[in-house]
Amino acid sequence: MKVVILAGGLGTRISEESHLRPKPMIEIGGRPMLWHIMKIYSAYGYNDFIVLAGYKQEVIKEFFSNYYTYNSDVTFDLSNNSMQVHSSYTDPWKVTVVDTGFSTMTGGRVRRIEKYVQGETFFLTYGDAVADIDINALLKYHREQGKTATITAVNIAQMKGVLNLSGDGLVTSFREKEDKDAMPVNGGFMVMEPEIFRYLKDDTTVFEKEPMTALAAEGQLAAYQHQGFWQCMDTQREMRKLEELWDSGKAPWKIW
Repeated sequence: MKVVILAGGLGTRISEESHLRPKPMIEIGGRPMLWHIMKIYSAYGYNDFIVLAGYKQEVIKEFFSNYYTYNSDVTFDLSNNSMQVHSSYTDPWKVTVVDTGFSTMTGGRVRRIEKYVQGETFFLTYGDAVADIDINALLKYHREQGKTATITAVNIAQMKGVLNLSGDGLVTSFREKEDKDAMPVNGGFMVMEPEIFRYLKDDTTVFEKEPMTALAAEGQLAAYQHQGFWQCMDTQREMRKLEELWDSGKAPWKIW
């Protein structure tokens, strides 16, 4: 079963890093975010990946073209332009990197790889979020629901204080945010049936808009509720949080 990863956006909200490379290639613990996501799926035995590249797609292709060398002890003999690999470890991955266009929207990117999934159920996720999610439980839930698409719902706590307002615009009470104020959002880690391509019209299709709205209206969108760790990397602050967790040796998403 293939794992499709969206990795083609500009990453404008973390432009301090993404002006040099795609956001999924920003490193946490010396490894790209994309690598961390792939390791999660690989821990459950899913090793066939399709990476939907776009912005600076050459960076992703270069990473995988050199992956074997990066993970090996190597002697370079410059006198005769030869290379000897002494020992190596690499992952059992098959990686298809597809240039889906510079400005193509998320739905358009997915639409472009229909031929690669060959009419099969596939995983779909974003290249900027990690979780300690049970991928097999997610897939089991999707099959039990029998819908076209399943998204993973995660709870995101509010960042600000909570105001209670009266009808005339007065603040009746104020309190700091609490866990119960969290709202469920789409955390990625989705499962799609091939029927999803009927909802993807062209390169301008935003996956999170018309397709999701239509699926929900037709009762074809299920939500798997993940109660564990989930974290995206939209900002420098979130990047530092992930880095600190990794450096502590207690990164919740490190299930491999």
